[in-house]
Amino acid sequence: MLLHEFRPGRLVVGVAALALAGAYGGELTGRWSVPWWLVVPVMCGALGVAGLLTWVAYGVRRRSARSRSAESVGAPASSSGSQAMR
Repeated sequence: MLLHEFRPGRLVVGVAALALAGAYGGELTGRWSVPWWLVVPVMCGALGVAGLLTWVAYGVRRRSARSRSAESVGAPASSSGSQAMR
């Protein structure tokens, strides 16, 4: 079982941020030249893709939760036990 649910949007933004950090780190060491404005289009693109992926993942999670609740045929928890004896 997974410890937490998979969040693809956060993965995309994290990878983009790490790539930019690596690119500017390479510029710092003098290995290559990276324009200063590169961070704006890369992060805007990553945030747009992350938003789309988060929306899709939410729909998938919602649909799977709906199908799991439809398969439940037992009595609801509120109708059994001492709380039902009023």
